[in-house]
Amino acid sequence: MRTSKGKMSRMLVGTLVSIMMVVITACGGSTPSSGNASQAPTVKPSDKPAATEAPKPAEKQKLVIYTARDKSVVDEIIPKFNAKHPEVEVEVLTMGAQQILERVRGEKANPQADFWWGGTQSGLMTAANEDLLESFKPSFADSIPALYKDAKDRWYGEMLLPEVIMYNSKALKQEDAPKDWDALLDPKYKGKIIIRGVLASGTMRTIYSAMIFKEGAADPKKGYDWLKKLDANTKEYAQDPTNLYLKLAREEGTLSLWNLQDIMIQKHLKNQPFDFIYPASGAPILVDGVGMVKNAKNKEAAKKFYEFLFDSKLRVELADKLFQIPTRTDISKDSLPAWLKGIELKPMNIDWTVMAEKEKDWMQYWDESIKGKGAK
Repeated sequence: MRTSKGKMSRMLVGTLVSIMMVVITACGGSTPSSGNASQAPTVKPSDKPAATEAPKPAEKQKLVIYTARDKSVVDEIIPKFNAKHPEVEVEVLTMGAQQILERVRGEKANPQADFWWGGTQSGLMTAANEDLLESFKPSFADSIPALYKDAKDRWYGEMLLPEVIMYNSKALKQEDAPKDWDALLDPKYKGKIIIRGVLASGTMRTIYSAMIFKEGAADPKKGYDWLKKLDANTKEYAQDPTNLYLKLAREEGTLSLWNLQDIMIQKHLKNQPFDFIYPASGAPILVDGVGMVKNAKNKEAAKKFYEFLFDSKLRVELADKLFQIPTRTDISKDSLPAWLKGIELKPMNIDWTVMAEKEKDWMQYWDESIKGKGAK
């Protein structure tokens, strides 16, 4: 009897142990006996999220600009371009428009510049004829009149620059200033005229060539005589615009011939005592333009600057802040500043093709045979 009870007890204990093992196994699931119940499940390589690649920085580009623009214009525009195109590293070299032409011409075999910013219509036409400029049709091409651009897209006029009579408004009353070109030859202005060095300046070459043209382009003798009389009244020739402004401000002279935009900049932004007379018979309205240098090393960067420079909003802003007269015809007149609406742009009748063809010979003759000899 005891033996049977003992066997039954051992069988009952065995059964209970078996049941407990089943329960423990069910609760533990597939967790290894040596593992930690809180361990995270193993992640298969295919389940890992793909690594996020860091964005590649924009490829750095370089842009070399030769410009005849005033420093105040460069300082206004280049930072704006840098903000829009931080990937472009800009290098700006400032010189006269004629100096740019000569430099681009001398570097034709190995161009050092990418973009020509600020050239006279005559200078740009000459450069195009010498195959110094790249053909490029920008997005705004149709908004520029044919008169203000090259037919083969080698240059485009950025703005219009009326050439006018400049005077020191502190030393000379407006009613006493000459009202037209011929009045500058009056002996009463002898020794009161200071002229920016002519040969290095696209502005001055245009004005002097226009004076020859108005006297008769077929035979320049009358024009040469006119310039000889002007030379007789000229006190000196300033080496650059800065020197010109300094001498006029000091009243070393009271009169000059210069472009409207730079006079307005000096008057309103630099507080210089300068003003202008718009000649009664009309003014040579210079088309001041831009172009890409032929075989430039950084064409894509140059194209970016081209498009940026002609942006319609920027053109309105520059008309307001820097007194530029835009060539784009699709800009609403209502958006233009009051100062521009108040000026009648009466152009002198000029054949710019003839001017471009004759300018070099005319200016060489002036330099060799007239400069400094008018009074003799």
